[in-house]
Amino acid sequence: MATSLLRLSRPRRALLPISSLCLPLSTQSHAPSPSPSPSPTPSSARRLPHFLSFLAAAAAAAATGGATVALCDSGLDHHRVGGKDSTDLVVRGERKLVPQEFIDELASFLGDNMTLDYEERSFHGTPQNSFHKAVNVPDVVVFPSSQDEVQKIVMACNKYKVPIVPYGGATSIEGHTLAPHGGVCIDMTLMKKIKSLNVEDMDVIVEPGVGWIELNEYLKPYGLFFPLDPGPGATIGGMCATRCSGSLAVRYGTMRDNVINLRAVLPNGDVVKTGSRARKSAAGYDLARLIIGSEGTLGVITEVTLRLQKLPSHSVVAMCNFKTIKDAADVAIATMLSGIQVSRVELLDEVQIKAINVANGKNLPEVPTLMFEFIGTEAYALEQTLLVQKIANKHHGSDFVFVEEPDAKAELWKIRKEALWAGFAMKPDHEAMITDVCVPLSRLAECISTSKRLLDASPLTCLVIAHAGDGNFHTIILFDPSQDDQRKEAERLNHFMVHTALSMEGTCTGEHGVGTGKMKYLEKELGIESLRTMKRIKAALDPNSIMNPGKLIPPHVCI
Repeated sequence: MATSLLRLSRPRRALLPISSLCLPLSTQSHAPSPSPSPSPTPSSARRLPHFLSFLAAAAAAAATGGATVALCDSGLDHHRVGGKDSTDLVVRGERKLVPQEFIDELASFLGDNMTLDYEERSFHGTPQNSFHKAVNVPDVVVFPSSQDEVQKIVMACNKYKVPIVPYGGATSIEGHTLAPHGGVCIDMTLMKKIKSLNVEDMDVIVEPGVGWIELNEYLKPYGLFFPLDPGPGATIGGMCATRCSGSLAVRYGTMRDNVINLRAVLPNGDVVKTGSRARKSAAGYDLARLIIGSEGTLGVITEVTLRLQKLPSHSVVAMCNFKTIKDAADVAIATMLSGIQVSRVELLDEVQIKAINVANGKNLPEVPTLMFEFIGTEAYALEQTLLVQKIANKHHGSDFVFVEEPDAKAELWKIRKEALWAGFAMKPDHEAMITDVCVPLSRLAECISTSKRLLDASPLTCLVIAHAGDGNFHTIILFDPSQDDQRKEAERLNHFMVHTALSMEGTCTGEHGVGTGKMKYLEKELGIESLRTMKRIKAALDPNSIMNPGKLIPPHVCI
């Protein structure tokens, strides 16, 4: 069974006719110091399969005592974006004009599905939900409609050493789709087919441009759904690339738990399929989990096989108010420790509730609030609801309400899903620095409380939302982009939150990913040896460093 989904998205501008394609003049500033290029690979190594090339390179390094050209940005200022202690929010890069023969090669098989239009390139190089910026934009935007076209694009980019930035639903917020080095933006939105639905196996094979919302609309008549729910507009390819999750992760896990296998085009043009459709396998390296979360730095995802779930027969949505955010977090922890199988546990602080009241004309009590969802049979869901109500009462909870009618449930969850837009309603002329951290569940109350004390003391408006059942919480920090002191204050708050989480054995990002924004924290979290291992994998698969350069791996890491 194959079908194609129609996604609601920004209308495509008319692309330039092929006859008008020519090299754009440089309109962006350049970094003053170019990065050193890695040593060229011998022709014999290029003929080896890519993973064997990795082994050959490792053996050569061992034979020479590890004396190799340093693959790092050591010639650049380490305090640029992403380096240790970086504070600059504008990503610099080295942009080289792409050759006309490269443009001609792309045009030969893409036809009108490419553009050099500056407005289109600028749109793709400016994240829609992120405060991160770059000095450059892509040189060309391409719209492949098949894996074969993606393969040809990647091979051409590798041939001419042109950077690649994969592009999905444009919902990422840590600068993943910036093009600091120019190059090619591969917009995957034309690849939106559902290639095969296997109802009895409860899996589906999709192209990367399929949106999760549209996919669930398609699956609904079959009594199935895909359980991850990040921001509206997110596509399956981007969700894999950032290893996303969402409010249902507390029950169903993250993207890495819900992908059975995938196909990707590697930087040299090889197409790798990471496994079969079997629900479990002990065969070989887990390449799917290597690519999931790699943020486009190892290849371009072209097909994904997803694990599906049965639609629950019944659900209950509950809401409860608390005097302090610590009480609310303590209830989330106690609920998880009780063994109750909740499908969602969401925490909203009093500032977020105030924003919802302002945006939607509601009159909710402006206090920390927990929202729950329980699923199963009608009797089971109700039983779990009443057990959580008892836990909430022991922690000073009040106004515990629950609903079972579909319209009432949708109205309650609308409060949570529109949280970000409600924040903008409070400060419509502001930008949002959206950050997330995650800590072990037992440290959640302490981490949120510590962060809240600083956030509440700040002159900026700060909203806290948490996937409280798995220790993950977000802060939306609203600031006036025209005021440098406000931008610095937002960065200070972000920095404090991250280091607070790291001091509690947590992570700098639970689900948003690294991009350019969180690179500077990775050495403290993972250690330099882990980062060098990542760099070696990247260098083995992408020796020309064309795949989303400047992301994920900090520039100061050398091998």
